[in-house]
Amino acid sequence: MSAWLQGPRRGTVPRPHLQYDEVADASASLVISSYSSSFGLASRLLAEPVRGDVRNVYALVRVADEIVDAPRPDQDADQQRAALDTLEDELHTALASGSSSNLVVHAFARTARRCGVDASLTTPFFASMRTDLERTEHDEASLADYVYGSAEVVGLMCLRAFLAEDPHRRARYDELAPGARRLGAAFQKINFLRDLGEDSDDLGRRYLVGLDPDRPADADRDRWLDDIDADLEAAAAVVPALPRSSRVAVCTAHDLFAELSARLRRTPAEALRHQRVRVPPVVKARLAAAAVARRGRPRTPSAVVAP
Repeated sequence: MSAWLQGPRRGTVPRPHLQYDEVADASASLVISSYSSSFGLASRLLAEPVRGDVRNVYALVRVADEIVDAPRPDQDADQQRAALDTLEDELHTALASGSSSNLVVHAFARTARRCGVDASLTTPFFASMRTDLERTEHDEASLADYVYGSAEVVGLMCLRAFLAEDPHRRARYDELAPGARRLGAAFQKINFLRDLGEDSDDLGRRYLVGLDPDRPADADRDRWLDDIDADLEAAAAVVPALPRSSRVAVCTAHDLFAELSARLRRTPAEALRHQRVRVPPVVKARLAAAAVARRGRPRTPSAVVAP
């Protein structure tokens, strides 16, 4: 039980700020449990304090994403941009001071200061979020920039959390960063395929170059899935080198998205326009159990789990 729940003990001075820290962490945990079943499942396999740190990263990322993807009914793009600017300003202040009146920002800032997440990662993230308010279609260069800022840097933030207690974290980070980036990129591109119709119809966005959401072709879908599977294979090569506290969780996340890739390949491209491909809960549980049994060694992207 936390110190603030137990109350003051003889000879000790209560530290009420710890209650605020715990409420901030609980708020971040609520965000991930409310918005992501797959990522939430994988995060539960992380050891503490890494689990809390990754949830804190996800919560901030999700709040920013909701600002640009789910505006209030009376919000326009200028108001969304102002809200995003406010969130980033609050984050910069919290990174410097260590605290914020915004619970999610407070949780993220505590993690960032402990794990070494700084503006080199947060700035490109917010730049990609602004891109969603300014650009509706991408070329290869703009898409690469967008995926780096929206997904690859998130993988790098998580990697810094994984390595926070490693005495050789700087060298290990340089070794593992390419795999973390490739895994983040794979997650993002898979979600572009899963959200093909929603992104096009509801948000007016076209992310995947060469894949027309109005007339999606199997060959174009497969070209992107080949690219995704290459990312997953590159990421799988470094997962066994992760710390034990995060290896099984990252393996589970990898395998869940490898399964999504396989299911997307089996789904006619024209159907992606109207359905979001999912992994059933029983299959998710089976994949997580298998990752535990293999001690965090990912399966190959081409492996398929029975429906």
